[in-house]
Amino acid sequence: MSSLYNNFFYQPLFNLLIFLYKTVALEDLGLAIILLTILIRTILYPLFQRSVRHQAVMQRLQPHIKKIQEEHKQDKEAQGRAMLDLYRTHKINPLSGFLLLLVQLPILIALFHIFRDILKPEALTSLYSFVSPPAHINTLFLGFSLIPLEKASIVVAVIAALAQYYQARLALPKSGSNTKDLAPAERIGRQMVFLTPVLTLIFLVNLPAAIGFYWITTSLFSILQQWIVNRELASKKENNDRLEGIR
Repeated sequence: MSSLYNNFFYQPLFNLLIFLYKTVALEDLGLAIILLTILIRTILYPLFQRSVRHQAVMQRLQPHIKKIQEEHKQDKEAQGRAMLDLYRTHKINPLSGFLLLLVQLPILIALFHIFRDILKPEALTSLYSFVSPPAHINTLFLGFSLIPLEKASIVVAVIAALAQYYQARLALPKSGSNTKDLAPAERIGRQMVFLTPVLTLIFLVNLPAAIGFYWITTSLFSILQQWIVNRELASKKENNDRLEGIR
């Protein structure tokens, strides 16, 4: 298992990071991390886009889900059929979020190990023969001595938490309902808007700023994808409302 992880995740990502560092990133590790993150998110864009759309649709379906649960609370089989019909109508798969996590997890673990080990001389033994090792690794982002990427940075951790918060807020549909009137899943979703950034801050505050850079970049990418999905759903709703008005 460790051999598969090393051959298919750690080593390719490490080599790609060093290649970017020595070429387009102009030997700036922070810039190389940003470029690597953008490349990963671009390759996985269709999968992430499907997941973002699924989460957005699920949030908007919570009132319908709550209604189904209330109407069929005595008949779990009928409730299950109604839920499946609802998912089928809106073309969503409840398991898509879990599948995305399975794809992301080995990549996140590999990046964590890479950012942790990149300054160790023995890490360069993982380079392919056609990737020449750098003489040294410049860990100052854009030359700023205040952000050494090999050390923990409260500034980077706070920015990552704020980006996470904004992305989570963007994913929530507008609701005029009182919190007590919301479905349990929707109520938990709104609570996670505040909890997730706090956990992000706690997680990153003691880790190398390099990991925070990855987190910030991927959050910004998620914000862009969320904005695209929100516009798509708003446009679809507007078209449906217009058709209903014509009828």
